[in-house]
Amino acid sequence: MKRLFNLKRVALYLCVIMTTYVISSVYLSPLNNTVGAVAYRWGSKGVIVTEIQRRLKAWGYYNGGLDGVYGYRTYLAVRSFQAKNGLKVDGIAGDRTLNALGINAGQWNTGGNTAGNTTTAKVSNSNEKDVQLLARCINGEARGEPYEGQVAVGAVIINRTRDPRFPNTIAGVIYQPGAFTAIVDGQIHAQMYPSSIKAARDALNGWDPSGGAVFYYNPAKTTNKWIWSRPVIKVIGKHKFCK
Repeated sequence: MKRLFNLKRVALYLCVIMTTYVISSVYLSPLNNTVGAVAYRWGSKGVIVTEIQRRLKAWGYYNGGLDGVYGYRTYLAVRSFQAKNGLKVDGIAGDRTLNALGINAGQWNTGGNTAGNTTTAKVSNSNEKDVQLLARCINGEARGEPYEGQVAVGAVIINRTRDPRFPNTIAGVIYQPGAFTAIVDGQIHAQMYPSSIKAARDALNGWDPSGGAVFYYNPAKTTNKWIWSRPVIKVIGKHKFCK
């Protein structure tokens, strides 16, 4: 009798364990997945936030700067994007929203991979050199111009790197003989304005107020007759931006 009682008790314990396991699998597993999910929200910072902003700006949802800070404008832009694309409208860039934006967060985060981190560090250092050089050229060429015009000057330099008529690096474009007055007259070494650095980052992150221009000039200062023949795309401040 005692033996039968013990067997029943063991069977009851096993039943409780199995029931607990099933409940955990059904109800707690989704919670674990949620904890492990990638999500960017108000207050988040970094390159992925910048990429979110860049894509939302390109598609007309976002009109702020590409500063990598998930603030109010980014929040509103994400909500608008979510509403337009049938996503949960919560202003949080989680997995589904990132996928809809075409952003694979895993490609940006190398985790504990030492080789990946080394590569990322090299890329970051290279990018920072481009930022500083581009900022110096913008500062020498366009300080005092409207902020949009400063970004546009940076965009022209970047557009040239993609045009076979010009060198394919930022340094090559900037230091191409006779290309920029700031190099000739030494203004590239003028005191740096913070807006120039911000403009360089915005241009490198894809903002192009010039409309794809590869030339620009100030009509009040230029003596180059050829530049006047170029089709004007846009006028920002004192500069005309051309094809």
